[in-house]
Amino acid sequence: MTRTGNKAAGRDLKGKRVLIVGLGKSGLAAARVLAARGANVLVNDAREAEALGARAEEARAFGAELILGGHPEERFLDVDQIVVSPGVPPLPALSAAEAAGVPIASEVELASWFVNATVIAITGTNGKSTVTTLIGEMCARSGRPTFVGGNLGTPLIDVVGTDAAGEKGLVVAELSSFQLERVDRFRADIAVLLNVSPDHLDRYDYYADYAIAKGNVFNRQRAQDVAVIAAGDHLGAALAGRGAATARRFGAADDVHVEGDHIVSREGLHFPLASLRIAGRHNVENACAAACAALAAGVTVSNVERALAEFGGLPHRMEHVRELDGVTYFDDSKATNVGAAVAALEGLRGAGGRSVLIAGGRHKGSSYAPLARAMKDLGRAAVLVGESSAQIEASLAGVVPCERTGDLSEAVSRARELAEPGDFVVLAPACSSFDMFRSYAERGDVFQRAVKELR
Repeated sequence: MTRTGNKAAGRDLKGKRVLIVGLGKSGLAAARVLAARGANVLVNDAREAEALGARAEEARAFGAELILGGHPEERFLDVDQIVVSPGVPPLPALSAAEAAGVPIASEVELASWFVNATVIAITGTNGKSTVTTLIGEMCARSGRPTFVGGNLGTPLIDVVGTDAAGEKGLVVAELSSFQLERVDRFRADIAVLLNVSPDHLDRYDYYADYAIAKGNVFNRQRAQDVAVIAAGDHLGAALAGRGAATARRFGAADDVHVEGDHIVSREGLHFPLASLRIAGRHNVENACAAACAALAAGVTVSNVERALAEFGGLPHRMEHVRELDGVTYFDDSKATNVGAAVAALEGLRGAGGRSVLIAGGRHKGSSYAPLARAMKDLGRAAVLVGESSAQIEASLAGVVPCERTGDLSEAVSRARELAEPGDFVVLAPACSSFDMFRSYAERGDVFQRAVKELR
Protein backbone atom coordinates (compact mmCIF):
# COMPACT_ATOMS: atom_id res chain seq x y z
CA MET A 1 0.00 0.00 0.00
CA THR A 2 1.22 3.50 -0.84
CA ARG A 3 0.33 5.98 1.86
CA THR A 4 -0.55 9.47 0.64
CA GLY A 5 -0.47 12.73 2.52
CA ASN A 6 0.90 13.57 5.93
CA LYS A 7 -1.07 11.49 8.39
CA ALA A 8 0.13 13.21 11.57
CA ALA A 9 -0.03 16.96 11.56
CA GLY A 10 1.17 16.81 15.15
CA ARG A 11 -0.03 19.22 17.79
CA ASP A 12 1.89 21.88 19.67
CA LEU A 13 1.46 20.99 23.33
CA LYS A 14 4.34 23.06 24.69
CA GLY A 15 3.17 24.93 27.76
CA LYS A 16 -0.31 23.38 27.62
CA ARG A 17 -1.88 21.94 30.75
CA VAL A 18 -2.68 18.31 29.92
CA LEU A 19 -4.46 16.05 32.40
CA ILE A 20 -3.96 12.29 32.04
CA VAL A 21 -6.67 10.20 33.71
CA GLY A 22 -5.40 6.80 34.83
CA LEU A 23 -1.80 6.03 35.73
CA GLY A 24 -1.56 2.57 34.29
CA LYS A 25 0.90 1.48 31.62
CA SER A 26 -0.75 3.62 28.93
CA GLY A 27 -1.15 6.65 31.18
CA LEU A 28 2.47 6.61 32.25
CA ALA A 29 3.66 6.26 28.65
CA ALA A 30 1.42 9.17 27.59
CA ALA A 31 2.77 11.32 30.42
CA ARG A 32 6.33 10.59 29.32
CA VAL A 33 5.64 11.64 25.71
CA LEU A 34 3.78 14.78 26.74
CA ALA A 35 6.47 15.87 29.18
CA ALA A 36 9.11 15.41 26.47
CA ARG A 37 7.13 17.80 24.26
CA GLY A 38 7.00 20.53 26.85
CA ALA A 39 3.48 20.05 28.17
CA ASN A 40 2.61 20.75 31.79
CA VAL A 41 1.48 17.26 32.75
CA LEU A 42 -1.02 16.45 35.47
CA VAL A 43 -1.86 12.84 36.29
CA ASN A 44 -5.08 11.77 38.00
CA ASP A 45 -5.84 8.36 39.48
CA ALA A 46 -8.36 7.08 42.02
CA ARG A 47 -5.57 5.15 43.73
CA GLU A 48 -3.15 6.64 46.22
CA ALA A 49 0.61 6.86 45.65
CA GLU A 50 1.29 3.79 47.79
CA ALA A 51 -0.92 1.62 45.58
CA LEU A 52 0.62 3.05 42.39
CA GLY A 53 4.16 2.38 43.61
CA ALA A 54 6.95 2.94 41.09
CA ARG A 55 4.60 4.48 38.51
CA ALA A 56 3.87 7.42 40.78
CA GLU A 57 7.58 7.97 41.41
CA GLU A 58 8.39 7.78 37.70
CA ALA A 59 5.66 10.30 36.84
CA ARG A 60 7.02 12.67 39.46
CA ALA A 61 10.56 12.21 38.09
CA PHE A 62 9.69 13.83 34.78
CA GLY A 63 7.74 16.65 36.38
CA ALA A 64 4.14 15.50 36.42
CA GLU A 65 1.80 16.81 39.10
CA LEU A 66 -0.07 13.94 40.77
CA ILE A 67 -3.76 14.27 41.69
CA LEU A 68 -4.54 11.04 43.53
CA GLY A 69 -7.26 9.39 45.58
CA GLY A 70 -10.26 10.65 43.60
CA HIS A 71 -11.38 12.68 40.60
CA PRO A 72 -11.89 16.32 41.69
CA GLU A 73 -14.08 18.02 39.10
CA GLU A 74 -12.43 21.41 39.46
CA ARG A 75 -9.07 19.99 38.33
CA PHE A 76 -10.68 18.52 35.19
CA LEU A 77 -12.05 21.95 34.26
CA ASP A 78 -8.77 23.84 34.67
CA VAL A 79 -6.78 22.22 31.84
CA ASP A 80 -6.32 22.61 28.08
CA GLN A 81 -6.53 18.90 27.19
CA ILE A 82 -7.55 15.62 28.86
CA VAL A 83 -6.14 12.22 27.84
CA VAL A 84 -8.08 9.19 29.10
CA SER A 85 -6.41 5.81 29.65
CA PRO A 86 -8.29 2.76 28.27
CA GLY A 87 -9.38 1.24 31.59
CA VAL A 88 -10.98 4.41 32.95
CA PRO A 89 -14.79 4.13 33.20
CA PRO A 90 -17.18 7.03 32.57
CA LEU A 91 -16.72 9.63 35.32
CA PRO A 92 -18.85 12.61 36.40
CA ALA A 93 -15.72 14.79 36.22
CA LEU A 94 -15.17 13.79 32.58
CA SER A 95 -18.80 14.59 31.75
CA ALA A 96 -18.42 17.99 33.38
CA ALA A 97 -15.22 18.71 31.44
CA GLU A 98 -16.83 17.67 28.18
CA ALA A 99 -19.83 19.92 28.85
CA ALA A 100 -17.41 22.78 29.52
CA GLY A 101 -15.69 22.26 26.17
CA VAL A 102 -12.43 20.75 27.40
CA PRO A 103 -11.03 18.51 24.60
CA ILE A 104 -10.86 14.82 25.63
CA ALA A 105 -8.83 12.21 23.75
CA SER A 106 -7.88 8.58 24.23
CA GLU A 107 -4.24 7.52 24.45
CA VAL A 108 -4.66 6.06 20.94
CA GLU A 109 -5.88 9.41 19.62
CA LEU A 110 -2.92 11.15 21.26
CA ALA A 111 -0.46 8.74 19.65
CA SER A 112 -1.99 9.29 16.21
CA TRP A 113 -1.01 12.97 16.32
CA PHE A 114 2.66 11.94 16.05
CA VAL A 115 2.55 8.92 13.70
CA ASN A 116 3.15 9.10 9.94
CA ALA A 117 3.51 5.35 9.37
CA THR A 118 1.12 2.99 7.62
CA VAL A 119 -1.26 2.01 10.42
CA ILE A 120 -2.94 -1.41 10.56
CA ALA A 121 -5.56 -1.38 13.33
CA ILE A 122 -7.19 -4.59 14.50
CA THR A 123 -10.33 -4.77 16.60
CA GLY A 124 -13.13 -7.24 17.29
CA THR A 125 -14.48 -9.21 20.20
CA ASN A 126 -12.34 -12.31 19.77
CA GLY A 127 -9.04 -13.16 18.10
CA LYS A 128 -7.50 -9.66 18.20
CA SER A 129 -4.23 -10.58 19.88
CA THR A 130 -3.61 -13.60 17.69
CA VAL A 131 -4.30 -11.67 14.49
CA THR A 132 -2.32 -8.62 15.62
CA THR A 133 0.73 -10.72 16.48
CA LEU A 134 0.49 -12.69 13.24
CA ILE A 135 0.21 -9.52 11.13
CA GLY A 136 3.18 -8.14 13.05
CA GLU A 137 5.21 -11.24 12.17
CA MET A 138 4.29 -10.85 8.51
CA CYS A 139 5.15 -7.14 8.49
CA ALA A 140 8.46 -7.58 10.31
CA ARG A 141 9.60 -9.89 7.54
CA SER A 142 9.11 -7.05 5.04
CA GLY A 143 12.23 -5.30 6.40
CA ARG A 144 10.32 -2.10 7.18
CA PRO A 145 10.49 -0.71 10.73
CA THR A 146 7.56 -2.40 12.50
CA PHE A 147 5.79 -1.70 15.78
CA VAL A 148 3.31 -4.15 17.32
CA GLY A 149 1.30 -3.08 20.33
CA GLY A 150 -1.78 -1.28 21.56
CA ASN A 151 -4.15 -3.36 23.67
CA LEU A 152 -1.77 -6.28 23.15
CA GLY A 153 0.63 -5.02 25.81
CA THR A 154 2.87 -2.17 24.65
CA PRO A 155 0.90 1.11 24.61
CA LEU A 156 0.51 2.61 21.16
CA ILE A 157 1.95 5.88 22.44
CA ASP A 158 5.32 4.10 22.84
CA VAL A 159 5.78 4.14 19.07
CA VAL A 160 6.09 7.94 19.07
CA GLY A 161 9.64 9.02 18.24
CA THR A 162 10.72 5.63 16.85
CA ASP A 163 11.60 4.71 13.25
CA ALA A 164 8.35 2.73 13.03
CA ALA A 165 6.37 5.97 13.46
CA GLY A 166 7.97 7.47 10.34
CA GLU A 167 6.66 7.33 6.79
CA LYS A 168 8.50 4.10 6.02
CA GLY A 169 7.18 2.38 9.14
CA LEU A 170 4.40 -0.11 9.81
CA VAL A 171 2.33 0.23 12.98
CA VAL A 172 0.26 -2.83 13.88
CA ALA A 173 -2.13 -1.97 16.71
CA GLU A 174 -4.66 -4.08 18.56
CA LEU A 175 -7.44 -1.74 19.72
CA SER A 176 -10.17 -2.45 22.25
CA SER A 177 -13.57 -0.78 22.33
CA PHE A 178 -12.34 1.23 25.33
CA GLN A 179 -9.41 2.60 23.33
CA LEU A 180 -11.70 3.53 20.44
CA GLU A 181 -14.24 5.45 22.53
CA ARG A 182 -12.59 8.87 22.19
CA VAL A 183 -10.91 9.06 18.79
CA ASP A 184 -11.26 11.98 16.39
CA ARG A 185 -8.28 12.37 14.04
CA PHE A 186 -7.06 8.77 14.36
CA ARG A 187 -7.07 7.04 10.98
CA ALA A 188 -6.11 3.49 10.05
CA ASP A 189 -4.78 2.87 6.55
CA ILE A 190 -5.99 -0.70 7.04
CA ALA A 191 -8.72 -1.32 9.61
CA VAL A 192 -9.57 -4.91 10.54
CA LEU A 193 -12.81 -5.87 12.27
CA LEU A 194 -12.74 -9.58 13.06
CA ASN A 195 -16.16 -10.03 14.65
CA VAL A 196 -18.55 -8.40 17.10
CA SER A 197 -20.45 -10.35 19.74
CA PRO A 198 -21.81 -9.24 23.14
CA ASP A 199 -19.04 -8.37 25.61
CA HIS A 200 -18.28 -5.81 28.30
CA LEU A 201 -21.95 -5.37 29.06
CA ASP A 202 -20.84 -4.58 32.59
CA ARG A 203 -19.53 -1.30 31.06
CA TYR A 204 -21.90 -0.63 28.16
CA ASP A 205 -25.64 -0.24 28.70
CA TYR A 206 -26.43 -1.77 25.33
CA TYR A 207 -24.76 -4.13 22.86
CA ALA A 208 -25.21 -1.44 20.18
CA ASP A 209 -23.03 0.96 22.18
CA TYR A 210 -20.26 -1.63 22.28
CA ALA A 211 -20.56 -2.29 18.53
CA ILE A 212 -20.50 1.44 17.74
CA ALA A 213 -17.28 1.84 19.72
CA LYS A 214 -15.69 -0.98 17.73
CA GLY A 215 -16.83 0.63 14.50
CA ASN A 216 -14.98 3.86 15.31
CA VAL A 217 -11.91 2.22 13.80
CA PHE A 218 -13.38 2.97 10.34
CA ASN A 219 -14.51 6.56 10.91
CA ARG A 220 -11.69 8.50 9.25
CA GLN A 221 -10.87 6.05 6.45
CA ARG A 222 -10.60 7.37 2.90
CA ALA A 223 -11.20 5.73 -0.48
CA GLN A 224 -7.55 4.64 -0.79
CA ASP A 225 -7.67 2.90 2.61
CA VAL A 226 -8.78 -0.70 3.23
CA ALA A 227 -11.45 -2.10 5.55
CA VAL A 228 -10.97 -5.80 6.27
CA ILE A 229 -14.14 -7.59 7.41
CA ALA A 230 -15.48 -11.14 7.46
CA ALA A 231 -17.43 -12.42 4.49
CA GLY A 232 -21.14 -12.42 5.27
CA ASP A 233 -20.78 -10.16 8.31
CA HIS A 234 -23.58 -7.64 7.75
CA LEU A 235 -22.90 -5.73 10.97
CA GLY A 236 -19.21 -5.47 10.08
CA ALA A 237 -20.11 -4.19 6.61
CA ALA A 238 -22.44 -1.56 8.10
CA LEU A 239 -19.77 -0.39 10.54
CA ALA A 240 -17.13 -0.27 7.79
CA GLY A 241 -19.54 1.89 5.79
CA ARG A 242 -19.00 4.70 8.28
CA GLY A 243 -15.75 5.38 6.41
CA ALA A 244 -14.97 5.53 2.70
CA ALA A 245 -12.48 2.64 2.50
CA THR A 246 -12.42 -0.17 -0.02
CA ALA A 247 -13.65 -3.39 1.61
CA ARG A 248 -11.70 -6.64 1.52
CA ARG A 249 -13.32 -9.75 2.98
CA PHE A 250 -11.56 -12.71 4.54
CA GLY A 251 -13.49 -15.86 3.75
CA ALA A 252 -14.79 -14.45 0.47
CA ALA A 253 -13.90 -16.16 -2.78
CA ASP A 254 -12.42 -13.03 -4.35
CA ASP A 255 -10.15 -12.25 -1.37
CA VAL A 256 -8.36 -14.50 1.16
CA HIS A 257 -10.28 -17.73 1.78
CA VAL A 258 -10.02 -21.49 2.17
CA GLU A 259 -10.15 -23.51 -1.01
CA GLY A 260 -9.91 -27.26 -0.51
CA ASP A 261 -7.09 -27.77 1.97
CA HIS A 262 -5.28 -24.47 1.31
CA ILE A 263 -5.58 -20.81 2.25
CA VAL A 264 -5.53 -18.92 -1.05
CA SER A 265 -5.75 -15.35 -2.33
CA ARG A 266 -5.85 -13.50 -5.61
CA GLU A 267 -2.23 -12.39 -4.99
CA GLY A 268 -1.08 -16.00 -5.32
CA LEU A 269 -1.15 -17.15 -1.68
CA HIS A 270 -1.44 -20.96 -1.57
CA PHE A 271 -0.77 -22.13 1.97
CA PRO A 272 -1.58 -25.69 3.14
CA LEU A 273 -3.87 -25.87 6.18
CA ALA A 274 -1.82 -28.82 7.41
CA SER A 275 1.11 -26.45 7.94
CA LEU A 276 -0.87 -24.07 10.18
CA ARG A 277 0.32 -24.52 13.76
CA ILE A 278 -2.54 -22.77 15.59
CA ALA A 279 -5.43 -25.04 16.57
CA GLY A 280 -9.13 -24.68 15.80
CA ARG A 281 -11.27 -23.64 12.87
CA HIS A 282 -11.55 -20.12 14.28
CA ASN A 283 -7.78 -19.81 13.93
CA VAL A 284 -8.08 -20.63 10.23
CA GLU A 285 -10.31 -17.55 10.00
CA ASN A 286 -7.77 -15.58 12.03
CA ALA A 287 -5.02 -16.64 9.62
CA CYS A 288 -7.13 -15.53 6.64
CA ALA A 289 -7.82 -12.15 8.28
CA ALA A 290 -4.13 -11.60 9.03
CA ALA A 291 -3.08 -12.52 5.51
CA CYS A 292 -5.75 -10.24 4.04
CA ALA A 293 -4.48 -7.25 6.03
CA ALA A 294 -0.78 -7.92 5.44
CA LEU A 295 -1.23 -8.37 1.70
CA ALA A 296 -3.18 -5.10 1.60
CA ALA A 297 -0.19 -3.44 3.30
CA GLY A 298 2.12 -4.65 0.55
CA VAL A 299 3.72 -7.59 2.37
CA THR A 300 4.82 -10.21 -0.14
CA VAL A 301 3.13 -13.58 -0.47
CA SER A 302 6.35 -15.37 0.51
CA ASN A 303 6.62 -13.39 3.77
CA VAL A 304 2.97 -14.04 4.56
CA GLU A 305 3.45 -17.77 4.00
CA ARG A 306 6.62 -17.88 6.12
CA ALA A 307 4.86 -16.22 9.02
CA LEU A 308 1.87 -18.58 8.76
CA ALA A 309 4.18 -21.58 8.81
CA GLU A 310 6.23 -20.41 11.80
CA PHE A 311 3.61 -18.83 14.08
CA GLY A 312 2.84 -21.12 17.02
CA GLY A 313 0.13 -19.05 18.67
CA LEU A 314 -0.02 -17.05 21.89
CA PRO A 315 -0.14 -18.35 25.46
CA HIS A 316 -3.58 -19.21 26.86
CA ARG A 317 -5.30 -19.07 23.47
CA MET A 318 -6.30 -22.65 22.63
CA GLU A 319 -2.86 -23.63 23.79
CA HIS A 320 -2.25 -27.39 23.67
CA VAL A 321 -1.19 -28.48 27.17
CA ARG A 322 -0.94 -32.26 26.99
CA GLU A 323 -2.63 -35.51 26.05
CA LEU A 324 -3.36 -38.08 28.77
CA ASP A 325 -5.30 -41.34 28.49
CA GLY A 326 -6.52 -40.34 25.04
CA VAL A 327 -7.87 -36.98 26.26
CA THR A 328 -6.40 -33.69 24.95
CA TYR A 329 -6.25 -30.63 27.23
CA PHE A 330 -6.48 -27.07 25.87
CA ASP A 331 -5.91 -23.81 27.74
CA ASP A 332 -8.09 -21.02 26.32
CA SER A 333 -8.10 -18.87 29.45
CA LYS A 334 -8.19 -15.79 27.19
CA ALA A 335 -11.77 -16.79 26.26
CA THR A 336 -13.12 -14.17 28.65
CA ASN A 337 -16.52 -13.80 26.97
CA VAL A 338 -19.25 -16.12 25.76
CA GLY A 339 -18.43 -15.69 22.08
CA ALA A 340 -14.81 -16.70 22.63
CA ALA A 341 -15.83 -19.80 24.58
CA VAL A 342 -18.22 -20.80 21.80
CA ALA A 343 -15.45 -20.26 19.21
CA ALA A 344 -13.15 -22.56 21.19
CA LEU A 345 -15.75 -25.33 21.16
CA GLU A 346 -16.65 -24.80 17.50
CA GLY A 347 -12.98 -24.89 16.60
CA LEU A 348 -12.87 -28.53 17.68
CA ARG A 349 -15.96 -29.56 15.74
CA GLY A 350 -15.19 -32.63 13.68
CA ALA A 351 -11.85 -33.22 15.44
CA GLY A 352 -12.95 -36.40 17.23
CA GLY A 353 -14.77 -36.59 20.53
CA ARG A 354 -16.75 -34.14 22.63
CA SER A 355 -15.62 -31.41 25.02
CA VAL A 356 -15.63 -31.25 28.78
CA LEU A 357 -15.80 -27.51 29.36
CA ILE A 358 -14.28 -25.78 32.38
CA ALA A 359 -15.94 -22.37 32.69
CA GLY A 360 -16.80 -19.64 35.16
CA GLY A 361 -15.41 -16.50 36.73
CA ARG A 362 -16.72 -12.97 37.04
CA HIS A 363 -19.92 -12.40 35.09
CA LYS A 364 -19.70 -9.72 32.36
CA GLY A 365 -23.39 -9.24 31.64
CA SER A 366 -23.84 -11.48 28.58
CA SER A 367 -26.31 -14.32 28.13
CA TYR A 368 -24.93 -17.87 28.28
CA ALA A 369 -27.57 -19.14 25.84
CA PRO A 370 -25.07 -19.34 22.90
CA LEU A 371 -22.80 -21.45 25.10
CA ALA A 372 -25.70 -23.80 25.85
CA ARG A 373 -26.40 -24.23 22.13
CA ALA A 374 -22.75 -25.05 21.42
CA MET A 375 -22.55 -27.48 24.32
CA LYS A 376 -25.68 -29.29 23.13
CA ASP A 377 -23.89 -30.15 19.87
CA LEU A 378 -20.31 -30.47 21.08
CA GLY A 379 -20.22 -30.92 24.84
CA ARG A 380 -19.80 -33.93 27.12
CA ALA A 381 -20.11 -32.11 30.46
CA ALA A 382 -19.32 -28.80 32.15
CA VAL A 383 -17.29 -28.21 35.29
CA LEU A 384 -17.90 -24.76 36.76
CA VAL A 385 -15.87 -22.53 39.09
CA GLY A 386 -16.10 -18.98 40.38
CA GLU A 387 -18.77 -16.37 40.97
CA SER A 388 -20.80 -17.11 37.84
CA SER A 389 -21.11 -20.89 38.42
CA ALA A 390 -24.80 -20.78 39.32
CA GLN A 391 -25.68 -18.55 36.33
CA ILE A 392 -23.87 -20.79 33.86
CA GLU A 393 -25.33 -23.92 35.42
CA ALA A 394 -28.84 -22.49 35.06
CA SER A 395 -28.22 -22.00 31.32
CA LEU A 396 -26.69 -25.44 30.78
CA ALA A 397 -29.18 -27.36 32.92
CA GLY A 398 -30.66 -30.18 30.90
CA VAL A 399 -28.13 -29.67 28.11
CA VAL A 400 -25.11 -31.45 29.61
CA PRO A 401 -24.25 -32.68 33.11
CA CYS A 402 -22.88 -29.80 35.20
CA GLU A 403 -20.80 -29.85 38.35
CA ARG A 404 -19.56 -26.99 40.50
CA THR A 405 -16.14 -27.12 42.14
CA GLY A 406 -14.30 -24.92 44.60
CA ASP A 407 -11.14 -24.20 42.62
CA LEU A 408 -9.47 -24.77 39.29
CA SER A 409 -7.33 -27.71 40.40
CA GLU A 410 -10.41 -29.56 41.59
CA ALA A 411 -12.14 -28.70 38.31
CA VAL A 412 -9.28 -30.25 36.31
CA SER A 413 -9.43 -33.46 38.35
CA ARG A 414 -13.19 -33.72 37.91
CA ALA A 415 -12.98 -32.97 34.19
CA ARG A 416 -10.52 -35.81 33.79
CA GLU A 417 -13.01 -38.20 35.36
CA LEU A 418 -15.82 -37.02 33.09
CA ALA A 419 -13.88 -37.12 29.81
CA GLU A 420 -13.76 -40.20 27.59
CA PRO A 421 -10.92 -41.27 25.27
CA GLY A 422 -10.93 -39.05 22.21
CA ASP A 423 -12.49 -36.14 24.13
CA PHE A 424 -11.12 -32.68 24.90
CA VAL A 425 -10.91 -30.86 28.22
CA VAL A 426 -11.12 -27.15 27.41
CA LEU A 427 -10.62 -24.25 29.79
CA ALA A 428 -12.77 -21.58 28.09
CA PRO A 429 -14.19 -19.60 31.01
CA ALA A 430 -16.59 -17.23 29.17
CA CYS A 431 -15.94 -14.82 32.06
CA SER A 432 -13.24 -12.54 33.37
CA SER A 433 -10.73 -13.90 35.87
CA PHE A 434 -10.93 -11.23 38.54
CA ASP A 435 -13.03 -13.15 41.06
CA MET A 436 -10.16 -15.58 41.76
CA PHE A 437 -7.08 -14.44 39.80
CA ARG A 438 -5.14 -11.31 38.91
CA SER A 439 -5.45 -11.99 35.19
CA TYR A 440 -6.46 -14.53 32.57
CA ALA A 441 -2.75 -15.43 32.31
CA GLU A 442 -2.54 -16.40 35.98
CA ARG A 443 -5.72 -18.45 35.59
CA GLY A 444 -4.23 -20.23 32.58
CA ASP A 445 -0.98 -20.91 34.42
CA VAL A 446 -2.87 -22.50 37.33
CA PHE A 447 -4.84 -24.64 34.88
CA GLN A 448 -1.71 -25.80 33.08
CA ARG A 449 0.02 -26.70 36.32
CA ALA A 450 -2.98 -28.74 37.43
CA VAL A 451 -3.12 -30.55 34.07
CA LYS A 452 0.60 -31.35 34.09
CA GLU A 453 0.35 -32.73 37.65
CA LEU A 454 -2.28 -35.31 36.62
CA ARG A 455 -0.95 -38.82 36.87
